[in-house]
Amino acid sequence: MTSLHKTHLRTHNCNELNENAINQTVMLTGWVNNRRNHGGLIFIDLRDHFGLTQVVFDPAHQKAYEAAKSVRSEWVLTIQGKVKLRGDKLENKKLNTGAIEVEAHHITVQSQAKTTPITIAEEKGKASEETRLKYRYLDLRRKKAQTKLVVRHNILRSIRAYLDQEEFTEVETPLLSKSTPEGARDFLVPSRLQKSSFFALPQSPQMYKQLIMIAGLDKYYQIARCFRDEDLRKDRQPEFTQIDIEMSFINPADIMTRMETMFQKLFQEVLGKPLITPFKQLTHHECIESYGTDRPDLRFDMQLVNIQEVAENSNFEVFKETITNGGIVKAICVKGGATRKEIDNYTTFVKQFKLGGLPWTKCSEKGELTGGIGKFLNEECKESLTKMLKIEKDDLILFGVGPKDYVNQALDHLRRTIAEEKNLIKNTWEFVWVTDFPLFSLDKETQQLTSEHHPFTAPNPADIDKLSTEPLKVRSQAYDLVLNGYELGGGSIRIHQATLQDQIFASLNISEEEREKKFGFFLDALKYGTPPHGGIAFGLDRIVMLMTNSQSIRDVIAFPKTQNATDLMMESPSEVDANQLKELSITTVN
Repeated sequence: MTSLHKTHLRTHNCNELNENAINQTVMLTGWVNNRRNHGGLIFIDLRDHFGLTQVVFDPAHQKAYEAAKSVRSEWVLTIQGKVKLRGDKLENKKLNTGAIEVEAHHITVQSQAKTTPITIAEEKGKASEETRLKYRYLDLRRKKAQTKLVVRHNILRSIRAYLDQEEFTEVETPLLSKSTPEGARDFLVPSRLQKSSFFALPQSPQMYKQLIMIAGLDKYYQIARCFRDEDLRKDRQPEFTQIDIEMSFINPADIMTRMETMFQKLFQEVLGKPLITPFKQLTHHECIESYGTDRPDLRFDMQLVNIQEVAENSNFEVFKETITNGGIVKAICVKGGATRKEIDNYTTFVKQFKLGGLPWTKCSEKGELTGGIGKFLNEECKESLTKMLKIEKDDLILFGVGPKDYVNQALDHLRRTIAEEKNLIKNTWEFVWVTDFPLFSLDKETQQLTSEHHPFTAPNPADIDKLSTEPLKVRSQAYDLVLNGYELGGGSIRIHQATLQDQIFASLNISEEEREKKFGFFLDALKYGTPPHGGIAFGLDRIVMLMTNSQSIRDVIAFPKTQNATDLMMESPSEVDANQLKELSITTVN
């Protein structure tokens, strides 16, 4: 059979040859992974994208042997020679090609290489992230990095195949668009032809995909490039890839069912891991109450428990004052307890989330709550706590005390930290749908309503009568899919009636003039017969990060940006020629 990878410079790749090729004359091309001079013989491990093959240079083939003496790591060589059996004691069982070697008869140096700033042959090289990003093309030569790009490709292939099978139509939408308020800063692109005007790079194709539904396409998807000028962290980049999906004539259950099937197929095809469907569902309220966050990690227990009644009946003044001032008291139970040093560390940890401290008590060998604030708890309080938190001997109980948002945030992060330190996290894939998000939230600075997701999210029909009277109690038809504590994506049923869309804009204090200026085209489109529709968008980079067990999305993007949104390799962003700025009528200020 002819090799799939055969070209004029190779008959096989560096992972193909085995005992079946003994005595064949072959041609291989690749990089020198390493070189070893064993006196009479020189060995080179030749590497390409597919794997390694050992090449041996014998003085009997003098010209090739002499040339091999000067070869160094990362040189690109073409080797022609004969496949030989290594022998039982010399076989490398870690390699697919470990049973054979190629005796080199001819060698061609395609290119030489300077000493690389990154050790490529050793996966555990000590190069800093800054160095790896500056020389990203070298970093990507490493097997681990290439494998992640291949997994990314396989994920996209599986998703596309599923959506094609379900008769979704892939449609590309513009990258040069209009600046609209979507929660993060836009990246702006100045127009040369329309002076003092700007395009914006899309934060998502939100209005475009709704317009596609208005246009009559039944099901749409796009592997979309998106851009947000926001502060970065390990799961954010200024440019990212979104799996964008929209459907007509559906409700949330229709979306969820199809997406569960998509992920079930994806995990089976790419990782060989079966997923159990349907996925769990929790309301936004349940998540905040039990986990302190809307992206809960369900791989371990240690839920947050509101103990307001116990706190009110205790003799601990800090509890009573907090509740009187409108705050809350929540507790978590740490199974097996913790040392006093660990408790001190936990106390220091929560202070970064604006909690004044971390009251605690523990369960003794006799099953009594002692130590810490135990002396301020009467028997009724202790009995209630034991029942509510399922306390057993040696358990530690930690209390978050203060404003609701501070307590939830602090205990959420503390819960995750303790779980990591105590190895409580199970090696499972825990998907959960988070539903019933509030439609609005209140901006603490302006005291104005803002959209919890975006202004095109439809309210829950049961709550529409509260829009004008109790807007903060209105639930939305929004849903997020969370995996192991990471939000994979979110979506909603959209508003398909122009009058309701106007009502939502009015609730957000967006004037008619501003609506017309920013969304006039869209509001007009809603008046021409809009189908009920909804969708969801997933962050591809986060999916790949989790499926490859990576620590950051930078590890699964071919050419990522740093924490401060710079490209060290391309040295961008950078200054541009003064003539370019003049054409755009732009001046810069230092």
